[in-house]
This record gives sequence, C-alpha cells and structure tokens, in this order.
Amino acid sequence: MFSSGTEFLQEVAGVSGSALVPTRFVWPYGGRRVFLTGSFTRWSEHLPMSPVEGCPTVFQAICSLTPGLHQYKFFVDGEWRHDECQPFVTGSDGIVNTIYLTREPNPVPALSSPGTPNSRMSMDIDHEAFQHVVAVSDGTMQDTALRISEADIKISRHHISTFLSAHTAYDLLPNSGKVIALDVNLPVKQAFHILYEQGIPVAPLWDSIRGRFVGVLSALDFILILQELGNRGSNLTEEELEIHTISAWKEGKHQTYGQLDEHGRPLRRRIVHAGPYDSLKDVALKILHNKVSTVPIIRSSAQDGSFLQLLHLASLSEILRCICRHFKHSSSSLPILLQPICKFPLGTWLPRIGDQSGRPITMLRANASLSLALSLLVQAEVSAIPIVDENDSLVDTYSRSDITALAKDTVYAKMHLDEMSIHQALQLGQDANSPYGIFNGQRCQMCLPSDPLQKVIERLANPGVRRVIIVEAGSKRVEGIISLGDVFRFLLG
Repeated sequence: MFSSGTEFLQEVAGVSGSALVPTRFVWPYGGRRVFLTGSFTRWSEHLPMSPVEGCPTVFQAICSLTPGLHQYKFFVDGEWRHDECQPFVTGSDGIVNTIYLTREPNPVPALSSPGTPNSRMSMDIDHEAFQHVVAVSDGTMQDTALRISEADIKISRHHISTFLSAHTAYDLLPNSGKVIALDVNLPVKQAFHILYEQGIPVAPLWDSIRGRFVGVLSALDFILILQELGNRGSNLTEEELEIHTISAWKEGKHQTYGQLDEHGRPLRRRIVHAGPYDSLKDVALKILHNKVSTVPIIRSSAQDGSFLQLLHLASLSEILRCICRHFKHSSSSLPILLQPICKFPLGTWLPRIGDQSGRPITMLRANASLSLALSLLVQAEVSAIPIVDENDSLVDTYSRSDITALAKDTVYAKMHLDEMSIHQALQLGQDANSPYGIFNGQRCQMCLPSDPLQKVIERLANPGVRRVIIVEAGSKRVEGIISLGDVFRFLLG
C-alpha cells in the first residue's frame, strides 16, 4: 500500500546508520483501539497505542526512529485516520502525516516538495525564504530551524489590513437585536442585576442631562465594588448600593483609582467610541490602544452631533469573524494561517528553562479564595485566570465577566470574598452536577502548541470567547495563553 520504510528513509531523508531518536506520537481524538503504523514499520506492523493516564481519550506511543523524514498514519477502531492538526501530505497512497527528525542543528538536506495542493500544513519548503523543520526528541517539540518567513508575515498582514481598511463598522451590525444602555442615575445594585439577567459583561452609560454617552459600566466596576464592600474601612455598604448611583460610583472611582492632571484633579477619560463609517481597522485599533473589550458604535442624526443613537457594541471577536468569512475560501493568501502557533511571537507562554523571554502565567487552584482571584485580575490587569488541579492540568478558567454570577439571588450580599472558593463561585453560573463547570466548551477553549494559527483564530472568532489556553497534549498542563488582543496585535503589526 505504501512505500517501503527503508527505501523511503534512504531515498528521501538521505540518512543511514544514524543514532535513533525517541519520538512520541499522540492521537488525542479518542477511540477504543488505536494503532500506529508508518514508513518506519514498512507499513506492515501496527503498533498499539496506550491511553494516557487520566486522559482516556488521548493515546500515545513512543518509537525510536532514525533522523530524517517519516510518514505515518493511525488505525482507529478499524478505520484509517490521520491527524489534520499535524503536517500531512496527499498523494497516490492517500493522506498520511509527516514528521522530520534531526539530532543536531546542522543544515538539513534539501527536501523535494511532495506536491500537496490540498495540504493544510503547507509542506512545501522554500530554502531561500524559510525552513519549517520541527525536531521531536523525547516527546518535546523544538524549533531547530529558521522561524517563519518575514515575507509570509508581511504578505498576510497586508491582505488583512487591506480587507479591514475596506470595510466599515456597518458590516458588524446585526439584522436584528438590541443594545442595552444604562442611565447613570440608576442604582448600582439594580445595574448589577440587569447585567446578570441580560447576560452581558458591559453596558454603555447614558447621561440624560448632558445628552450623551459618558462611559461604560463593566465587570471590573463590580469587582472593585465587591472589594469595597469587603473592606471594613470602606464607607460603601450593601444597603447603600440600593441608592448609590452609577454616577456616584464613577465619581468616587475617579477620585480613588483615576489618574490626576497637573493640578492634582482627577483626569477624566472620554468614552471610547466609533462611528458606523469608521473602518474595521480603526475600530480594532481603538480597542487595542484603549485596552477595552468593546467599543460602542454611535451615530448622530444631526449635524451638530446631537440626537445620538447607539447602534452596536463592537468587539474584536466580531471583526475576527469577518476575517474568517472573507478568507474562508482563499486561505492561501494568508500563508501564516497554516503554521503552528508555537513558531509565532504570539501570546504569553510559560518560560522554558534558561529562557529569559517568557513571562510567568498566573494560575490558581479551584479551592483558592475568590478574594485572591479578584485581586489578581485587577493587579495583573488580565481578563482571566486559568484554574488548574494539583498536576497543573487545566480544569477551568475564572474571568472578570464571571463576577456577574454573584448577582444571582443577591449572593454577593450574603458571603465574604475570603470565604468563597473559586469553585463555589463558578458553580453559581454552572450546572450543579458538574465539578468544574463546562469543560472544553465556551468557557475553556484549548489548543496544542502544534495547532495551526487558523485553528486558534477560528476558536477566538466564536461569540463569548476571548482567549485560548495552550496546553500540553495528554496532560493538559498549561503552557500559554493567546487572547484576542494578542492575535490582533500580531496581525496588525
């Protein structure tokens, strides 16, 4: 059925008699019986794969292979399968995965393109532009060649920038729907419940006296309010929330947390907004530069800027969906989409041993206090914290928007932040029968370091998803985080 393993290695890889390289193969998609076969077994022997302890849907096998180019495939419950998230080629023998192994960082021998017009992982190698070589040794993926071509990055960025510049915020407006705005004279407690009941983490604020939108009320406001309630030296009490208006809270917030001007007075920021005729690129840049999650799209029906109409709340995920739809059938114009995310300077990754470029990632256990989680969200200026078990394997995330669940039955008035665990807080908005909430769903989107950028972008384009957690195959140990902001900062350069 397939080429002889010995002939294949000698002819294509040009390697003979070299030291063997321990190589781990992973099938993370479940099954009852999973086998591995490839050019290294002459396609005649099926090697059984074993479930990973604690992850029955992930199978692995470790083989000692000679350096060079190998082909392989999986036999799952009686059917031939290949992993679409790993490099693969299509030829007369069907679809097979490929892997290139090297022991030392010497220049690799020239490889001829297998001719893969339908390959999602672009196995063509242009030695003048870049070399895409991934070495697998002891189950660890390492980048031993040049990074992705700057030319490919430049081309992809140009096409995305051109598209975003040619389309406006009008393209984001739904055919029907509602946008909720809150009056600044509304009591904070009532506003808290409105956000919870409507399932929204942010709402624009309308000042009827000024006749304009003056800001937004977000989940961060409620985190700060709950911290104030828990502060025994605070003048803010739960009873006062009944009459304490949004306007009064914002005024106090400016005094306590806001920046000061040269005269020592609170420096007020005007609301960040966009018009319906602003380009999608301008809208994205406003979100990034102002470090906000959404931008209100506001239209004035009068020349003097009066009679304001709130049309929509624009977000990066919506803009990303527009990009996905536009390039769905022309992904070849964005060559970076097919490359693994581990090869990009994208997101926040755990530092490797001896690596000075990595940044620590804040993670918590499910039994940690809610008070600690909220403090870290504010101090670290992050929107979410991965929740891990005793093995540092991902079980959930706690994000700023989860705070609105405390409005359910006025829970925030009946508990202390130090006494409630993250697990208990998550249960308020989850099925009580689920130990850690919705795993692998909208709450907890995961990818592997070897997954292509396209997969990450498609997941981030889903409504409500603001980040993807990068995990190790099998163990689900957290290795990094890629947010919507990370993706747009990279795509827009």
